[in-house]
Order: sequence, then structure tokens, then C-alpha cells
Amino acid sequence: MNTDSSCSILKYKILCTLLLLIMVSCFLTGCEKSNQNTATFKQVVKKYEQATTLEGVVSNNDGPIKAGTIKVTDNNEELVASTALQNNGHYSVKIPADTVLPIVLTFYPEAADGEKLITAVVHPSITKYDINPLTTSIAKKAQAMGGYTHANLVRAAEGTVTVPDANKTTAGFRGDPTTQYGGWH
Repeated sequence: MNTDSSCSILKYKILCTLLLLIMVSCFLTGCEKSNQNTATFKQVVKKYEQATTLEGVVSNNDGPIKAGTIKVTDNNEELVASTALQNNGHYSVKIPADTVLPIVLTFYPEAADGEKLITAVVHPSITKYDINPLTTSIAKKAQAMGGYTHANLVRAAEGTVTVPDANKTTAGFRGDPTTQYGGWH
């Protein structure tokens, strides 16, 4: 082979390599620009727009609990409100306006050997939240799944309680799983 044809082949290979590199860099630049235009999803902050009273019953497997304290904490575990449990097992606690959800209602028994119970609040429109061993189990599972969100609470409730197939849909529960199945309120 003569040197002119070797040189031509070498030039051809270099030119093809350069063209390939230019095409790859254009492709990568195009991908980078398309990622810059991707919409970001902002999480909607739910909160109580006005002061709201939450109420419910605290019970264990033996029935309503007669004495103890309910403490309401925010996502940073700061105290939002508290109240004493009424003699019939009912509680009523006023949540200040602009309180950001989720919040956790925690029952502290008077007896040292009593069980601490919790429930998580994620919806500002619901005001009735029972606190019992089942709500405690659901809230703990939801927290372990990544936090107190509606989706995590529903997944935790579905995994905790038996739900008749007739009351399930592909999107979850039909109706309100929280009261219908003794769930998290």
C-alpha cells in the first residue's frame, strides 16, 4: 500500500471519529436541555386555615380509657395543643389556625403501666379522630413507610385491617377507610 492511500484512510477514520463525537455531544446536550425544562412538582402544604376542634374517643382492647392526656405535636415534634381526657373516654382539643399538617395526637395514660397511643392527622377537613391500638399500629407503619401522608396511611391501613374485596378499588378503598374499617380516625 502506498503512503497516500494510508494517509487517506487515516484521515477518513479521524474524520468519522470526529463526526461521531460531534453527534454524541449534540445528543447529550439536547438531553441536558430537555431535563432543564422538566416541570417540578411542588408538594401542596395542608393546614388548618382557621382554629379547628378535633374530637374523638380514646380506647384500648378493654373499651374507653377514663384518664390521661392528649398532646398534639407537629411534624417537628413541637407541642401544638394539649387537653385532658374526659371521664367517658372522649377528648376535644382546639388546634390553632395555620397549623401545618401532618400532626400527631398522642395519648399519655395517667397510669405508669398504661399504653401510649397515637393517631396521625393529614386532612384538615376531618375533625373526628379516635385513638386506639389499631390507629397506633397504622400510624407507626405509615411513619416507617416514609411519613404521615394520605397514601402511606391508606397503605398501612390496608395492610393492617381486613377489608372485604367488595369495598376495594384499584385506587384503594371505596368510601372512607378511616371510619369504615376502624382506621386512623
